[in-house]
Amino acid sequence: MKALVIGYGSIGKRHAEILSDIGQIDQVELVTKQSAQNYTAYSELSEIPHGMLQKYDYFVIASITSMHYDQLSYLCQHVTNKKILVEKPLFEKEHLAIDIGSNQVYVGYNLRFHPVLLKLKELLSENKPLLANLVCGQYLPNWRPNTDYRESYSADINQGGGVLRDLSHELDYCAWLFGSFVEVKSINKKVSSLEISSDDVFSGVGITGNNVVVNISLDYLSRQPIRQLIIQCERLTILANFLDGQIQLIDDNKKEHFNFDVKRNDSYVQMHQDFINDNFQNLCTYSEGVNIVNFIDQHSMAGECV
Repeated sequence: MKALVIGYGSIGKRHAEILSDIGQIDQVELVTKQSAQNYTAYSELSEIPHGMLQKYDYFVIASITSMHYDQLSYLCQHVTNKKILVEKPLFEKEHLAIDIGSNQVYVGYNLRFHPVLLKLKELLSENKPLLANLVCGQYLPNWRPNTDYRESYSADINQGGGVLRDLSHELDYCAWLFGSFVEVKSINKKVSSLEISSDDVFSGVGITGNNVVVNISLDYLSRQPIRQLIIQCERLTILANFLDGQIQLIDDNKKEHFNFDVKRNDSYVQMHQDFINDNFQNLCTYSEGVNIVNFIDQHSMAGECV
C-alpha cells in the first residue's frame, strides 16, 4: 500500500513515522511546505497529478483543522475507493455535506483504541451507567515544549483551535460509551490570561439518549495534566485514569484493579492497523465526526447554552 500524509506538523510527523513502520505500507509520501528528509513531498495537494493521486491507497489528513474540509472535498472529487483518515476534529465548523462517494472516510479519534477505553466499553456492556464525570486538562504552554503556544493553531480560534476542539476526544468517547446528548447546558469561554483568541474552558452537563447524566470539564489551565473518568453504575463505581493506564472497580464487597502498559503510539498504531485491515468496529465514522462538529458549533464560545 502507498500512503499520503497531508500536513507535517507534530501530529503529521507522528502519523508518517507510524505508517513507515507498518508492514502493509510500502511507501509514505507527504504534502507539506516543510523540509522533510527521507520522504517524497509536495508543497500542495493540487501539485499531485490526478492520475498519481489515484495510485495512493491510504490518505491521512493531518493539517490544521481549518484546512480539513477543503482537503477532504478535494480528495473525494479526485479519488475513488480509497481509505481516508481525517485527524480530529473532522472540521473547524459546520459545513455543507461532502459527497464522499465510494471512499471510506473515518475520523482519527485514536483514544477509542486506548486499552482503558476498550475495557470500559466491555465493562459497560454488563453494568448500566447512570452518571459519568469526564475531566481532561493540561496547561497549554506546556503542551508543545519546543513551540511558543501563542503561535500554535490551538491559540487561534480561526484555525480551529480552542479547548473544545483540541480535547474533543471526550465528546467522542462520551457518545461512544453513553450515547449522544439529547439535552445539554454548557459554558465555553476564555477565562485565563493566556495570550490566545480561543476558548480555554468548557464545562457541560447533560443527559444522553441512553438516560445517562454526564458532566464534562475541559481546560487549558491544569498544570497537572489530567484525563480521567468516574462512572456510577447501579451496583458499581468505576474510576478510570487514562494517563496512568488504570481502572479501579469498587462495589459493596471488594475492589478490583486493572493496569495497562500503554506506550505513546499504541492507540495510533492500532487505529491505523484496524482501518487498513477493514476492521471498522471501533473507528469513528464520518457521520459521528460530523455530529461532534455540530455539537462543538452549538456550544462554542457562546456563554451558557441550552
